[in-house]
Amino acid sequence: MNLPYNFFYSLNLKLICFTMVLLAMACNGKPKTENDYLVFKYNEHKNIGSLDPAFSKDLADIWATHQLFNGLVQMNDQLHVKPCIAKKWTITDSAKTYTFLLRDDVFFHKHKIFGKDSTRTVNALDFKYSFNRLRDKKIASPGSWVLNKVDDFSAINDSTFQIKLKQPFPAFLGLLTMKYCSVVPKEIVEHYGNDFRSHPIGTGPFKFKRWEENLKLVFRKNYQYFETDEQGQQLPYLEAISITFLPDKQSEFLQFAQGNIDFVSGLDGSYKDEILTAKGQLRTNYAEDVNMIRGPYLNTEYLAFFMESEVNTIQSIKLRKAINIGFDRNKMMTYLRNGIGIPANGGFIPKGLPGFDNSIGFSYQPELAKQLVAEFKSETRIENPEITLTTTSNYLSFCEFIQRELQKTGLLVNVDVIPPSSLKDAKANGKLDFFRASWIADYPDAENYLSLYYSENFAPNGPNYTHFKNNEFDQLYETAFVETDPNLRAKLYTKMDSLIMASAPIVPLFYDEVVRFTRKNVNGLGINATNLLELKSVKKTKR
Repeated sequence: MNLPYNFFYSLNLKLICFTMVLLAMACNGKPKTENDYLVFKYNEHKNIGSLDPAFSKDLADIWATHQLFNGLVQMNDQLHVKPCIAKKWTITDSAKTYTFLLRDDVFFHKHKIFGKDSTRTVNALDFKYSFNRLRDKKIASPGSWVLNKVDDFSAINDSTFQIKLKQPFPAFLGLLTMKYCSVVPKEIVEHYGNDFRSHPIGTGPFKFKRWEENLKLVFRKNYQYFETDEQGQQLPYLEAISITFLPDKQSEFLQFAQGNIDFVSGLDGSYKDEILTAKGQLRTNYAEDVNMIRGPYLNTEYLAFFMESEVNTIQSIKLRKAINIGFDRNKMMTYLRNGIGIPANGGFIPKGLPGFDNSIGFSYQPELAKQLVAEFKSETRIENPEITLTTTSNYLSFCEFIQRELQKTGLLVNVDVIPPSSLKDAKANGKLDFFRASWIADYPDAENYLSLYYSENFAPNGPNYTHFKNNEFDQLYETAFVETDPNLRAKLYTKMDSLIMASAPIVPLFYDEVVRFTRKNVNGLGINATNLLELKSVKKTKR
């Protein structure tokens, strides 16, 4: 992008922002009140499908339900599992039995169905009901898999809940931090039935107030919330959360620029050059009013080969390696992501997780890439080898960059753009030879990433979309399940990752970063590698 284009793009966007500010002032006609500084406002452009935690699959749903519900345990910004409704726990029986002691001061949000007191305390039977509901095939929760490794669970008494696993699984506590495992009240769920999705009653720091679907969602402060800050002050600080549903990221950014919402998450192509320099720094015209927070995100962006394809360019390990070393990831991140993201020179495990090793992947080696392509041509007598890469429009710029770079090696890459839903279905059913994909961690353990290459998980019955199979890998994967020493388990993870990269069924592009932009008057909004939105400790002050 040349300088004049940047200049006029920036000027045009600022004029639009200024016009919208004037219109907003004309329409509203009122200054902000004291109460406005107690309301946290954000936009959800992807919409929200359900406020039932059993259906919290997408990030938009997770962000909302996280404000309303709690589970036995929770995860902090450092990805450490901490107490929540369970104040402590023990792990016995060779790491197969987990016994949780519950707090006695956790109340469900008020509702007339609870009777005279309009609420009641949470007990172990509530968790038994919630877990049974998660398993219920009639409910068809997308999170039922979380309990696949659970043999049994029971309420020992009102304050003691016990879970028994089929076999040791070191990442189990991390699984329990997922919103799927939130506690819900039986009487409320049974009263509303399917409509519980829009009438949620939980225990979280905020309680449901109003939902006009596709327009606005409002939560209010839960004055009975059980958690406090380090000084003993009750959480949350905010009075309310207000969520709008503008459908595109550019409109969302314009609302942020004029101060109508308090934060935006992620870096979209429609505004990345407006707010950031090529090196990923805030531009001076935003630095006075905006804070940028960034950190590692448990998301690996990659290209994948279908290893059972009959196409000879896919079957050739030389060409798969040539593609891996034939483009400059550092250059790609600078020009296409303004420096946001970590070039993936390691394996599939992203930076930030035990098992990550930056030395097991591929680096940019254009001359060796040319040599490998030339050897493929000589061995197969194919003069002009070509391959088709399938992607969605959101990642077209990345694929076109790779296309141009690989053309220099002698390999022709055709880029095919299809809708996200079509790509999802086709890759799950082995209909694509070479495609773009990403994997965001469900829980912070490298096993979650390596499960994509375990042969028992072949898609469509599991997440192994490449149909990669390696007997040594499978043996190590099964060994890691029963290894309770975190250091030894990390070594197993690294070895497995190195086996994947040796066969090159994938082309890691970059390890993502969480990027958040907030107004200067927002304090306490942290950042974490799972991109969870934690609002219970957020404060707003007057600007």
